[in-house]
Amino acid sequence: MGQIENVLSENRAFPPSEEFRAEARVSSEQAYQRMHAESVARPEVFWDRVAQDLPWIEPYDKVLDWSDAPVAKWFSGGKLNASAVCLDQHLETIRSGKRAIIWEGEPGDTRTLTYTQLHLEVCRFANVLKARGVKKGDRVAIYMPMIPELAMAVLACARIGAIHSVVFGGFSAQALADRIEDGGCSAVITADGGWRRGKVLPLKKEVDAALENLAAKADAPEVHTVLVVRRTENEVAWSEGRDVWYHDLCAEASTECEPEPMDSEDVLFLLYTSGSTGKPKGIVHTTGGYMVGAYFSTQMVFDLQDEDVYWCTADVGWITGHSYIVYGPLANGATCVMYEGAPSEPHEGRFWEICERHKVSVFYTAPTAIRTFMRWGDEHVERYDLSSLRLLGTVGEPINPEAWMWYRRVVGQERCPIVDTWWQTETGVIMIAPLPGVTATKPGSATRPFFGVDAAILDEDGKELGPNEGGLLAIRKPWPSMLRGIWGDEARFRETYWSKWAGEPIYFPGDGARKDEDGCFWILGRVDDVINVSGHRLSTMEVESALVSHPVVCEAAVVGRPDDVTGQAICAFVTPTKEAEVGAALIAELNAHVSKEIGKLARPAQIRFTDALPKTRSGKIMRRLLRDIAAGVETVGDTSTIEDLTVLAKLRGFED
Repeated sequence: MGQIENVLSENRAFPPSEEFRAEARVSSEQAYQRMHAESVARPEVFWDRVAQDLPWIEPYDKVLDWSDAPVAKWFSGGKLNASAVCLDQHLETIRSGKRAIIWEGEPGDTRTLTYTQLHLEVCRFANVLKARGVKKGDRVAIYMPMIPELAMAVLACARIGAIHSVVFGGFSAQALADRIEDGGCSAVITADGGWRRGKVLPLKKEVDAALENLAAKADAPEVHTVLVVRRTENEVAWSEGRDVWYHDLCAEASTECEPEPMDSEDVLFLLYTSGSTGKPKGIVHTTGGYMVGAYFSTQMVFDLQDEDVYWCTADVGWITGHSYIVYGPLANGATCVMYEGAPSEPHEGRFWEICERHKVSVFYTAPTAIRTFMRWGDEHVERYDLSSLRLLGTVGEPINPEAWMWYRRVVGQERCPIVDTWWQTETGVIMIAPLPGVTATKPGSATRPFFGVDAAILDEDGKELGPNEGGLLAIRKPWPSMLRGIWGDEARFRETYWSKWAGEPIYFPGDGARKDEDGCFWILGRVDDVINVSGHRLSTMEVESALVSHPVVCEAAVVGRPDDVTGQAICAFVTPTKEAEVGAALIAELNAHVSKEIGKLARPAQIRFTDALPKTRSGKIMRRLLRDIAAGVETVGDTSTIEDLTVLAKLRGFED
């Protein structure tokens, strides 16, 4: 297999302002280089120093054991509790009365919980679980809307040593059933419903359907409890004995609950990520290393300060929500905004209204959301006072340079650094990102590896490639928050992530990338998304970026389809602006634009216009499904993560 060709040129760079640099946690290139070099060469020394910040119940006796690679053990012998890291350690400090969570529901209702109040509620929640027979090591599925009780449920499970498995509240009953079955869950925490786009999502109804599906299977786990939080007050069916209202039980529950001492390598949570085989993978994360990574990456990447009001717009159902809504920010004693609903409800300025009202200073969202905001128009941003913002972030997929520039100009008002972060469910925390007080950021680049991350670009044979040579992203050394396995499938764990290159275990995340002459990494997308046109291996991300740089294109997804002459041909799915005149003239104009930006080899053989693209509920474009549509074949594999199935139906109606 040849190298991935670097065809898109991007030379803009934006160093941090002197004002930002002066207040930053890390403010010099020399400090970053010294710290990163130590973190890779002497990880035991580096991570021991970081881990001392956490409130260990019992000290660890060894920082890293890599003798059973690729299964790592971090902080062996140590005991701590993730709930206590997030809550208890703040209670005897000035943070006890500090706001921990500022919550807004989609209809406009609000709640604020201080660290003391959140601690009491989590203890109460933990005691409710214990009273229902949930104990250390049990798996608990959580299927809830974005309400404070979701964070409480996660932390309550951690407090008693139960393993939580959060399933995004928009997933189908079958997707939920699959995850309950695979994890062997004995209890489910849900709500009567949740608000999304002005409508009630009937979550309890979906739980009932999932458990009904499982009841027909002889070897399915027995779910003894469905704990239901009241949110929308819609009518729900009830199974006496199994189903219980949370508000009934919590009224009598104690607000005192000692945190369970957890071994550093005890499992903290399972989180399922879609697999190409159709069977989701239950990613295993343990307690000590994950908490050290979540704590430190939140502090450093977001340059978190005590006075910040921090908002990550993700859902707790995704790894972004685990690490950067719950565990990382709360471990740092941050004030976090949570929002239940859609960014367009009741109007397209809702996110910016929230930023203005709560004086958000750190804002972290997905590229697909940014492109949507672009399409809606600058006026929805500009009518609000965003002067409180000091740092912006992106997460989920590579961001197109023009979307990055819009984010900087319109939202950040050309003064806020942007941290473009690369990481995965499997990595647990951010792996490549700028340090905002140090790094000259580049539109479309995640820039440089985080501390402890030994990242490289390798070819198929494991040879390290030079500057601007496109190849395969590799992580050559273990890091604290790394996955410990796939639940119940060690062979799949080793084969999927650690078998790409012979010799020493090297983690292969499945992404193509290049590293420029400044040492900055450019993620080129999933290797499965690379298109081979007449022997030229082209990154879909670069062709998409060229299309999005045209003024009438809001979003684009590029895939390859079989071609008898060129091997593969480029097929582009394009969402135009509302004012665009769609037709043959625009297709010709876009082809000419791509030729100018990249070259004739990258011109799409076909351009299809669409009002929407198929996306996961976390906002990632489902290119695998688009490849099937472009090739005219039946879709196979897991589609449970898709946001709107009607988008697929409309796309299948296209004619060539």
